[in-house]
Amino acid sequence: MLTLFHCADARSFRPLWALEELGLPYELKMLPFPPRMLAREYLEENPLGTIPLLVDGETRMTESAAMIEYLSRRHGGGRLSVGPGEPGFGAYLNGLVYGEATLTFPQTLVLRYSRLEPPERRLPQVAEAYARWFLARLKGLEAALETGDYYAAGRFTGADVSIGYALLLARTLGLDPEFSPAVSAYFDRLSARPGYQAARRAQRAAAEAQGMPTASI
Repeated sequence: MLTLFHCADARSFRPLWALEELGLPYELKMLPFPPRMLAREYLEENPLGTIPLLVDGETRMTESAAMIEYLSRRHGGGRLSVGPGEPGFGAYLNGLVYGEATLTFPQTLVLRYSRLEPPERRLPQVAEAYARWFLARLKGLEAALETGDYYAAGRFTGADVSIGYALLLARTLGLDPEFSPAVSAYFDRLSARPGYQAARRAQRAAAEAQGMPTASI
């Protein structure tokens, strides 16, 4: 049984969404955010204290974008992947990392300095600067969408899961009103997928059953 440690709408939503897209059985263990502060016992499972943690037998993974490819290749017959011989292979790999390193990273600083730090330590100027950084880097997504509805290979792939989470985080942070029409339509397509909707229901049901907060980070 695959086990995913998850906080509502945190990066762990990527593998949760992938699990639902692939129709894989799994156990979902909910934690309060941030778990390194609010669930210290979690450090015994993941010394980094970060979310997500995916456990598959002896395999333990902590990088959400890598989990998408792992689940697709190891358990999903490659259904969310693009193979080396297919057109769009490079774009697919780029999208997996772009969603995390380019689009999610600046938003973590927005989150930290606008919400997570105590009021006296918040830095509105830093939060605003990194919000601008994130929005400027959506130009890469806009360019990809000029040739199709999805980021790579002319179909829905794990790259869209990676990027789609970054857009979900942007909505949580109130940045989505500044999306271009193309980016807004893209996120609408992604969030309408049955796999995405199933992941949303799964995290809410698990949070309620385990007595964890159901609100987003």
